[in-house]
Amino acid sequence: MPSTTSINVSQLTRLIGVPGAPLIVDVRKPPDAAADSRLLPASRQRDATAVAAWAHELRGKHVVVVCQRGGSRSQGAAAWLRAEGIEAEILDGGFEAWRDGGGLLVNPDSLPKRDAAGHTVWVTRARPKVDRIACPWLIRRFVDPDAVILFVAQSEVLEVAERYGGAAFDIDGVFWSHRGELCTFDVMLQEFGLKSPALDALALIVRGADTARLDLAPQSAGLLAASLGLSRMFRDDLAQLDAGMLIYDAFYRWQRDAVDESHDWPGPKKG
Repeated sequence: MPSTTSINVSQLTRLIGVPGAPLIVDVRKPPDAAADSRLLPASRQRDATAVAAWAHELRGKHVVVVCQRGGSRSQGAAAWLRAEGIEAEILDGGFEAWRDGGGLLVNPDSLPKRDAAGHTVWVTRARPKVDRIACPWLIRRFVDPDAVILFVAQSEVLEVAERYGGAAFDIDGVFWSHRGELCTFDVMLQEFGLKSPALDALALIVRGADTARLDLAPQSAGLLAASLGLSRMFRDDLAQLDAGMLIYDAFYRWQRDAVDESHDWPGPKKG
């Protein structure tokens, strides 16, 4: 009988990258984390022996705890969280099962340093259209769900990023920006090491919409139209980002789960 306090790789895979995904807490031993520094998507690292000190941060959240092989570190931390009234499961087989099963892993080497609250900070130009909504969506769904996104005047992006220890993105001359024919969304996928059929297809749509190459994907024109419409609907860039997250959620789920469906699916069988 499946355990009510664990989740397997296949089940967790279906939850990654979608709204309401569980918070993943990585409690691997430092030597294990050093041997492979990659992280499960949207996870945060914590010391399993100090769970009493950080458990309160997770109240009201659904948590999946991951150690190297699904042993005592994750089981103990998850049990403590449940004792605190937090919905917590362990990943069966731990990090090794996820890695060996081909699960998405995030390369954290290029991430900006986290602030005092443990959040990454990202700074870009105000009045976003395509890339500056697509990139925050990618960050919050697959890298850091609590990432702080700051929209400021173009002339102030670099200074604001330096002041808050953040990463400037989608402006000329910075690491997180266009490279050749690639847009910033493409670059983030490459640097984070995120590769899946759904994300690759979404990247092509975003690139077409963001670089005026609407022939790259049939959906690029629609994404551009929706992006320009949102930019006219909202004066507040963060409100526009909140609305835009749903657009990218929908495109991602369509690419992942529904590309073979039609508007009347399921329809009557022929013959």
